Amino acid sequence: MSQSLRFLLLLFLLQLSDSMTVSIFNDVIGPVMRGPSSSHCAAALRIGRLARDLVGGDLQHVLIQFDESGSLPATHTSQGSDMGLFGGLLGWEAHDERLPNSRQHLIDNGIAFEFEYGDFGDAHPNTYRLTVCGEQESHTLIAISTGGGMIEVTSIDDFEVSMDGGFDETLVRLDELASSTTIQSLDGGALAQALSADCVHVRTLDNNVMLQIQSSRPLDSTALQTALPWKIIEPMVHLAPVLPIRSRPNATLPFQDCNTLTSQADVDSKPLWKWAVEYEMQRGGLTEREVLDRMIEIVQIARTSIESGLNGTEYADRVLGYQSGGFRDKLQSGQLLDAGALNQIVLYTTAMMEVKSSMGVIIAAPTAGACAALPATCLAMGESLSLSDEEIAKAFLAAGLIGVFIATAWSFAAEVGGCQAEGGSAAAMSAAALVTMAGGTTTQAAGAASMALQNMLGLICDPVANRVEVPCLGKNVIAASNAISCANMCLAGFDPVIPLDETIDAARRVSERMPREHRCTALGGLATTPTSLQIEKRLQQCGTGCGCSGGPAPVQLDAKVPTAT
Repeated sequence: MSQSLRFLLLLFLLQLSDSMTVSIFNDVIGPVMRGPSSSHCAAALRIGRLARDLVGGDLQHVLIQFDESGSLPATHTSQGSDMGLFGGLLGWEAHDERLPNSRQHLIDNGIAFEFEYGDFGDAHPNTYRLTVCGEQESHTLIAISTGGGMIEVTSIDDFEVSMDGGFDETLVRLDELASSTTIQSLDGGALAQALSADCVHVRTLDNNVMLQIQSSRPLDSTALQTALPWKIIEPMVHLAPVLPIRSRPNATLPFQDCNTLTSQADVDSKPLWKWAVEYEMQRGGLTEREVLDRMIEIVQIARTSIESGLNGTEYADRVLGYQSGGFRDKLQSGQLLDAGALNQIVLYTTAMMEVKSSMGVIIAAPTAGACAALPATCLAMGESLSLSDEEIAKAFLAAGLIGVFIATAWSFAAEVGGCQAEGGSAAAMSAAALVTMAGGTTTQAAGAASMALQNMLGLICDPVANRVEVPCLGKNVIAASNAISCANMCLAGFDPVIPLDETIDAARRVSERMPREHRCTALGGLATTPTSLQIEKRLQQCGTGCGCSGGPAPVQLDAKVPTAT
């Protein structure tokens, strides 16, 4: 398939994803997770959990296929895709402490697996093709990691579908809807009402029909059979939701882009965090108190992560060791240059990145690779200003709304947009958070976000030794430093010139011209330097205990995979 055709398909996939409304807690600040990369670890885990549900948890064998033109063949072992996927196939959560050893747990549970690379024509670089087999049945699933731990399932058993993991999904195959006239007579709305479901989608493949029923709770099989005038030809398949905030297809959102917000006459009548609360209340069906309490919990998790990092971290498969403690000691003894609160921000950034690299618990904000800038700036500045956890949570919420605007129009995935999508987004979000902390207006916060993202256009993703550590640590520090500078400039009245929405669109257009080698494939930039290659070779020999690329090679089986039914 030509690159131009792949790009057109990618645009189509992104347009499908646009119909799934962004949530601050699903898409922007979260998930709570372990691993070096949210688009690899957390997303793969969610995909694995849905695939496991296809066979009712009775998983015996899985074939994992990656397009050789995508990012996964080069990165799935070292950046945590295997770790996350195996954890999902075992039914675990993204923060499960067993994740670093998920490969061995999969083997111990008698689940065979094999990998295959080929030219499958996949448009998205983070595409997973899985064939899962149980004792009685087998199914296929195609899903993409869209960035920040978010996913979209695009195909099940060759039926085109669209699911983001926010619903209870029930899949039903029917035997008497072969003709187009019968299909057209099916009233999905009436059926959804009878089942108290949110949506019923009629999926067709040749003369076969599958109903995709999306609901806020698992459907009762007896009630479903009673509501259908047709015979069900196969056992129903139930997929449990994998997102913390349920999907709400009929939610009326106050805005989905920055221009719609800032063009309101009363935009500066309240700070950005209040607009964020209003958005998330509508998107998630939550109360203001529930939104604040959720974010306060995230603030507290982030603080615990930073404290853990400062106490020292260890992990075998790692480029950088424990360094934040040395920075702290030099800072406390007055041996560093005076940079004010920025020094504390740098300290917290390094500590958070070290926790990520040691498989500790972090918050993707908006991704794991860019997890440190926002928590570090908010917590360090919050301490400087003697703010409560609730006040810091409000800054997080302001950041989250900027992330909503980015995720709705574009992507957080470095595989799509390079590090401008990760570090650039983190800088924009952090700048808005800092303006909010300082009592700035919504217009100032949006301006600071735009200015910070402008400063990071074109930033490539080139992880040294195929690990998300170098230059990721430095880029998180850059994002934080950029954020505090832009926040102060906008508070002082500097003009960002380009509105945020236009800056996001410019970043998207830059990403379309960015070569694959510079989009998190470890095939360009610093990743291909002699030193990087030497480090990667050394880490490949780190042993089997850490669950990393130095572990055993993927199990290769000669047996043919049963055909999906």
